Amino acid sequence: MKKATFLLTGIMATSCAQQKAISYPQTATVDTVDTYFGVSVPDPYRWLENDTSAATASWVKAQNEITNNYLEHIPFRQDLLKRLTELANYERISAPFKKHGKYYFYKNDGLQNQSVLYVQDALNSEARVFLDPNKLSDDGTVALTSLSFSNNGKYAAYTISRSGSDWREIYVMDVATGSLLDDHITWAKFTDAAWQGDGFYYSAYDAPSKGKEFSNVNEHHKIYYHKLGEPQENDRLVYENKAYPKRFYTAQVSEDERVLFIYESGEGRGNALFMQDLTQKSAPVVQLASDFDYQYTPIEVIGNRIYFFTNYQAAKNKIMAAELQSPELANWKEVVPEKEQVLSDVRVIGGKLFLTYDKDASNHAYVYDLQGKELQEIELPSLGSVSFNGDKDDEECFFSFTSFTIPGATYKYDVQKNSYELFRAPKVKFHSDDFVTEQVFFTSKDGAKIPMFLTYQKGLKKNGKNPVFLYGYGGFNISLYPSFSINRIPFLENGGIYVQVNLRGGSEYGEDWHVAGTKMQKQNVFNDFIAAAEYLIDNKYTNSQKIAIVGGSNGGLLVGACMTQRPDLFRVAIPQVGVMDMLRYHKFTIGWNWASDYGTSEDSKEMFEYLKGYSPLHNLKKGTKYPATLVTTADHDDRVVPAHSFKFAATLQACNEGSNPTLIRIDSKAGHGAGKPMSKILEEQADVYGFIMYNLNMKPKF
Repeated sequence: MKKATFLLTGIMATSCAQQKAISYPQTATVDTVDTYFGVSVPDPYRWLENDTSAATASWVKAQNEITNNYLEHIPFRQDLLKRLTELANYERISAPFKKHGKYYFYKNDGLQNQSVLYVQDALNSEARVFLDPNKLSDDGTVALTSLSFSNNGKYAAYTISRSGSDWREIYVMDVATGSLLDDHITWAKFTDAAWQGDGFYYSAYDAPSKGKEFSNVNEHHKIYYHKLGEPQENDRLVYENKAYPKRFYTAQVSEDERVLFIYESGEGRGNALFMQDLTQKSAPVVQLASDFDYQYTPIEVIGNRIYFFTNYQAAKNKIMAAELQSPELANWKEVVPEKEQVLSDVRVIGGKLFLTYDKDASNHAYVYDLQGKELQEIELPSLGSVSFNGDKDDEECFFSFTSFTIPGATYKYDVQKNSYELFRAPKVKFHSDDFVTEQVFFTSKDGAKIPMFLTYQKGLKKNGKNPVFLYGYGGFNISLYPSFSINRIPFLENGGIYVQVNLRGGSEYGEDWHVAGTKMQKQNVFNDFIAAAEYLIDNKYTNSQKIAIVGGSNGGLLVGACMTQRPDLFRVAIPQVGVMDMLRYHKFTIGWNWASDYGTSEDSKEMFEYLKGYSPLHNLKKGTKYPATLVTTADHDDRVVPAHSFKFAATLQACNEGSNPTLIRIDSKAGHGAGKPMSKILEEQADVYGFIMYNLNMKPKF
């Protein structure tokens, strides 16, 4: 049985420290070996991929007991949880949105597990509960994931997720009475309800095999039309493509119900796009765009014009338009051409285009007319992130704004005057003026300039001794913008630096930036992250014994790859719900869909060797001293199945040399992260930050 030692400080009057030994659960091995292009690759913990077996359940229980025991003995863990709970206990209200003459918004009183949807007749009238997700379960593990209103305003269809799963159920509510109809859709996924007439379109899979709901590959995604009052088995099949069973197929209906758009994705970095004229009975489905290397997204249908957001021949995105009578890509015309900055979002509000551009990973907002003429820039409060709410006929507009030190505030914007006023802002129990954010640029291994944000207390001394929480993602065209989180505050209040790195693989500088961190260039992402840590050390912010690296999902892969490539550079590693087995990731649920970023071990010998060269699971080496590591995952994660984390943790425990703890925290009734109840969020954050601060040898005061 593998043993390691670590210090547990007792919470006693004498406050003495004593060494304890972690006796890790003994993980059985099997003789499973896979052969890739003539190369044999052992997989001794393959049995942990069976997430419903009694043996795996026993292993999970044993690992959690060891982890919980360690975390419970962190001296300040309860005080940290108390501070996080205090910080989280503030009223959070979303920007309002208007539907059929009424205003809707989400509000959380503070510690509610799920935010509640409210409705009011006017902005200054009394709000009443429209839908409370907290009443859908006893423990807050059922989350409201989307809401859509029928165009006559009589009904609202909403989707829910149970225990964090990607599976969705759809219910229909009578708006006037709040009562549920009998309609109930199951085994839906990656969908909401797209209303048309007396029913809606949605996407679903066939019911999965019992016991394999959260691990088997998802195939045969289909679009259906559900007519109100009918059972699901009577729903009309609208679209499927049997030639490509692993692709996604989703529906979107124009607000005027004249057009059905169908997206086909999962093949490359973009999507194919189809259209059907709903005003004509049995109208054909017409293909508008077929190149999966580009993204084609309808924004809105206005009159006889369709507006599109696309990166077709425009790496930093642009807006195009076509007439309804000739909607094929060959007939699209530029409305707003590609610019130096990245166009990241487009909304049509009040008959105008509201555009969000990114400059060095911060949002900038502009208003254009429908012909593509810039009317004005909206000067935002500071560097940060913005999100607009409104429909094409709305006379008023709201936007939410946040930064690293500004919680999400809502502003009411006057389009004609190009001015805005604070509509409402939350009150958080911390002093934002005590903190500052700076943006720096550093040079990666190949000479690329990479930006990152640093947030810390004013008056910080560059003495090379400051604790650092280093966070990144670097993949799938996803940008990391400035954002606020109460979870970081105790770390910052105790002298820590929160660092967010804008790695290649994201979309901060457009599609070229994304591609530079994919497939045979994926190592660029890890090099960027490693270079960020080296910059912080070279510039006296910190040292290698004070750096914790954190990332989730693709960011979990990032942490796993960097801690195996440079175990000497980091003191703590937190790979969260990470993709750790790069040779088999595509064999579970929707993992195949990530091949556009990663490639697969089956593509070619060269691709296999490249993946094996950085796969976190396959690069753990016996006798190596790894950082103090807390792997996190959850039993209902059907996005990145927990087997990734299980096998990585078992291998890490077998390989690690020295006293650094190598633990895994496996949550129950939770998934990849979305929809997690507040009670679980607070417990998890207390564990993660407690582990980090304890192993960085911080002495926090709360």
